[in-house]
Amino acid sequence: MATPDKVNAVAEIADQFRASSAVLITEYRGLSVPQLAKLRGEIRGAATYKVAKNTLTALAAKDAGIEGLDDLLTGPTAIAFVTGDPVEAAKGLKAFAKENDKLVIKGGVLEGKVISADEVKKLADLESREVLLAKAAGAMKASLFGAAYLFQAPLAQAARAVDALRAKQEDAA
Repeated sequence: MATPDKVNAVAEIADQFRASSAVLITEYRGLSVPQLAKLRGEIRGAATYKVAKNTLTALAAKDAGIEGLDDLLTGPTAIAFVTGDPVEAAKGLKAFAKENDKLVIKGGVLEGKVISADEVKKLADLESREVLLAKAAGAMKASLFGAAYLFQAPLAQAARAVDALRAKQEDAA
């Protein structure tokens, strides 16, 4: 029989699943409390990092409509509920895992689909949203400049041809 505390915990985790743009699941076995506090500080702003019981997390995921997490929910599990940019959170976890080999990235959920640990690492290798938007804007600006030059070229050629014709007529006269 479910206790009220567990029902409330499942409801809270399910709400976090629904409110998150992505969820990254890790194993924190062997990390100390100060190390976990440092990790929370590194991903603060992009995600909230929470240690959760696997059974409660599995129930909350089903309640939130997410299937396929059962393989990831083994061992001591901590979850990063991403509310900001998923790339920033993945980069923070990957950087911390590089410094502390005890943190294991298991996988996660992005846009409602379960992703593997390798896909989380690929996500971490992407540039941030702002950089990608700046590159897209630069590419559009360059193509617009090219189009403006292309439309202006026939006018410039016509002006040069008229000027050359005028100069020729002046020389003839």
